[in-house]
Amino acid sequence: MRGESVVVVGAGQAGCQVAVSLREQGHRGPITLIGDEAQKPYQRPPLTKAYLAGETDLAGLVLRQDSYYEDHGIKLVTGERVLGVDRSARVAVLGCARTIGYDHLVFATGARPRPLPIPGAEHVLNLRSVADADVLRQRLDGQVGLDVVVIGGGFIGLELAAVVRKLRHEVTVVETQPQVMQRAVTPETARQLVNRHRSEGVQVLTGRGVAAVREGLVELTDGTVLVADLVVAGIGVLPNTEVAQRSGLATDNGIVVDAHLRTVDQRVHAVGDCARFASTLTGGLTRLESVQNATDQATCVAGAILGSAEPYTALPWFWSDQYDVKLQIAGLTEGHDRAVTVGDPAEGRFSVFCFRGDKLVGVEAYNKPIDFIMARRVLEGGNTLTPEIVARPGFDLRGSLQRAA
Repeated sequence: MRGESVVVVGAGQAGCQVAVSLREQGHRGPITLIGDEAQKPYQRPPLTKAYLAGETDLAGLVLRQDSYYEDHGIKLVTGERVLGVDRSARVAVLGCARTIGYDHLVFATGARPRPLPIPGAEHVLNLRSVADADVLRQRLDGQVGLDVVVIGGGFIGLELAAVVRKLRHEVTVVETQPQVMQRAVTPETARQLVNRHRSEGVQVLTGRGVAAVREGLVELTDGTVLVADLVVAGIGVLPNTEVAQRSGLATDNGIVVDAHLRTVDQRVHAVGDCARFASTLTGGLTRLESVQNATDQATCVAGAILGSAEPYTALPWFWSDQYDVKLQIAGLTEGHDRAVTVGDPAEGRFSVFCFRGDKLVGVEAYNKPIDFIMARRVLEGGNTLTPEIVARPGFDLRGSLQRAA
């Protein structure tokens, strides 16, 4: 197994980490990493923050220096798209009918921005790639006071709004749900994020959508018309599953894989944003979009290719930086039925403990990094916290764990 060939389709965070982990775990066979962007593998999270703000350049985003791939025998193919996979012949098909053979293939094809199904969508920018960020930087650079409308109040939309506001432009965020980040955070955390944005002068409009975009105008579903020099959408992503589907693999909001991240073809895996995996945490199929998930799944798949029988069980965690707010989330809070807030939200430092029944399933730490660190330990280890314990006056997570030890 250590001498077999591996082809990785997709050169983002997950794909690059598969190649790196294979070498770190002792794989000696050929590794080919194929990406459809011209750039070497790079980090995406800084695109909405430091890169857009001009605080770093492309060199500051790369995951590995150029010499790394050559030094570790990883064949990096950029600017090429895999058009199909012939699983019976074990070959990946590129343009001009070129093929690359494999013993194992890993889909790390990521995701693309969800299209905006409205008139005038061609006037709307997205922010997913370096190329997208470069276009947006060019439009914002050297000017102040532009009217910018951000469609979508999720992670990407709010991070983008914070940076654009710091660049001294007028910003309006439009969110169709009654709460920003509705599927990701509790109402208390969402309320404090909105308050922080409004304190910076951002207009946040919830419970209404965008009906149409005209040149210089955005029409909302309630009849409101916004002036807009620039419109950017951050309404989520769709997993890139087309090649896997054409190769006969099951797809359902992602490439369907088991707890070992394998498809029905034991020699084909999927990782990262494109993978819908059998989660040991939720008991069902789950697809996650985070750097942690991408890197941990990549490490797991490298081990599987080399013969490990360990399933993917890593605890999910997420983060978002907006102004001086660092929001860190440990676990999966979706579907919780009780939340206990510890600390004073008005002071800008608090944590929300989310329970399903009496079981702690996740913690949102708002400018409380120590709670985030401790919450990960609790969720990864023996989780004995109950809503009643957390709700006691003066409860402190670190102190509670120290006493328990």
